[in-house]
Amino acid sequence: MSISSGTPGEDVGGRQPSGIDTLLRRWAHDAPESHAILAPGRSPLTYEMLRRQVLDTAAALQLRGIRRNERVAIIIPNGPEMATAFLGVAAAATSAPLNPAYGAQELDFYLGDLDAKALIIAAGLDSPARDVASRRGIPVIDLTPGDSAGGFTLGGTPDSAGEVEFAGAGDVALVLHTSGTTSRPKQVPLTHANICASARHIGAALALEPGDRCLNIMPLFHIHGLMAAVLASLTAGGSVVCTPGLTVAKFFEWMGEFRPTWYTAVPTMHHSVLSGAGVHGVPDKCSLRFIRSSSSALPRQTLMGLEKTFGVPVIEAYGMTEAAHQMASNPLPPRARKQGSVGVAAGPEIAIMDDSGALLPTGATGEVVIRGPDVTAGYAGNPAANAAAFTNGWFRTCYQGSLDADGYLFLQGRLKELINRGGEKISPVEVDEVLMDHPAVLQALTFAIPHATLGEEVAAAVVLRESSAVTERTLRDFVSLRLAYFKTPRRIVFLDAIPKGATGKPQRIGLAERLQIGALQSEARPAEHVEARNAVEEIVADLWADVLGSEVPGVYDNFFDAGGDSVHATLLVSRVREALAVELSLIDFFDAPTVADVAAVIAPMLYA
Repeated sequence: MSISSGTPGEDVGGRQPSGIDTLLRRWAHDAPESHAILAPGRSPLTYEMLRRQVLDTAAALQLRGIRRNERVAIIIPNGPEMATAFLGVAAAATSAPLNPAYGAQELDFYLGDLDAKALIIAAGLDSPARDVASRRGIPVIDLTPGDSAGGFTLGGTPDSAGEVEFAGAGDVALVLHTSGTTSRPKQVPLTHANICASARHIGAALALEPGDRCLNIMPLFHIHGLMAAVLASLTAGGSVVCTPGLTVAKFFEWMGEFRPTWYTAVPTMHHSVLSGAGVHGVPDKCSLRFIRSSSSALPRQTLMGLEKTFGVPVIEAYGMTEAAHQMASNPLPPRARKQGSVGVAAGPEIAIMDDSGALLPTGATGEVVIRGPDVTAGYAGNPAANAAAFTNGWFRTCYQGSLDADGYLFLQGRLKELINRGGEKISPVEVDEVLMDHPAVLQALTFAIPHATLGEEVAAAVVLRESSAVTERTLRDFVSLRLAYFKTPRRIVFLDAIPKGATGKPQRIGLAERLQIGALQSEARPAEHVEARNAVEEIVADLWADVLGSEVPGVYDNFFDAGGDSVHATLLVSRVREALAVELSLIDFFDAPTVADVAAVIAPMLYA
């Protein structure tokens, strides 16, 4: 089964732009004085001014001999110049935005990997990029902001744009790298056709119109902010407020000043906004008509809190760089939003595939795969990665999920993030949700820790609410009553903040190593059947057999391997308590699910 968005491949005016230049030319012609780019403390940039800025930028690059499909690295702090520099460079060459926070070693890798023909950097910015570029012989071009939001000059910019050769639909507009959490970062080239299709699909999913205004708090070296906030807004003829990034107090000031109709962010940012709402207050007559969330799963508690606070729907979407951001989106009301779903196809066609490459039917769980005009043709210069990523024309997303009969996509998580506990595949997001239901828990991030025999075990990092106190045992008991025993975290660590990457996404992979949590060990057990060796073991073994309707177990048999589940475990613990008058907890049993272990736990209580 596969699901297509069905969105027509045309812009609002019925004409399909072949690239950024034609997209901007349309609105410079139809609405030249309409605001395109705004920013705090700056005068607005109109569509006519934006069009001129793009022309000047393209001319400045071509004056330096830089042509279509040649990479130009951009290092500019978040704000309007980052947005307009991306557009201007992409119109005539290839934009390659980089995180201004990168150190010298990272910059050396990225600039070398890109084979950058130039580096555009904010004038006066103290960055090791200058030295790295100089060492590599890469020309450095200083960008100086103008009076209007997003207006700027480049060193050597001509007075007149002259004749400019613009890139076409098949030329590469944007190159970004994958995160590289577990492997060397890969280059993702996106053509003008890719990013224009993505912008149209985002606009269609959100019903964007020229009157819409996005408040951007996302970093503009990342696909989310570039596509959803900037390009989707401009494709629809709307406007985007380009801020320096999320500062909670400033967020609410900007809400009142600019009256945005929407904003988009990752879950950690939404959480910060929600926490700040009680302190700073939501402006009267809130201008928002919806809030958008993407990049990772939004906790149910945060979604409900946002909707209650702002009085508008929260639209969850699902995206990745290789799809030029958006793949699926929950629809706007009155269409149904389904709890736990990231929505319906809203860009590429979506299907579910098994390991052999066969597409699976409705309801089956497998790997999410995509194809369509938004999807990259492949990683640059990496045939091995492309061979692994594409099967029969479908791109493998490395996410596990399923499609229901209505075409709604339900994700279990990234395949690399799923916890494999002795063959049991556990979605960390599911455990996160349960932990965050506890009134003392503000945030939770479930992750894998190594286990000597099971391969991996479940652990969780937790941030507590202010003035709240709770023990690890209490939280584990709380989870054990709501989820299967094998999903209950064996370790819970308390942190001041959840570790996040540069784009605000929680960092599950490698967290055990960063927190220096070593492998859990299993006690060596004899392989043969060992009968009860004392009266306590005999009582526990008999109760076990009665609860499971089985033969009397050996003292080292595992209760759950023998067919027990959480319900059986709860019953057995209750029976042991009644028979021996001891305070055995369910979590004790989950930690020690053998007759010998249970007897060892309760023996001190009996003979104290």
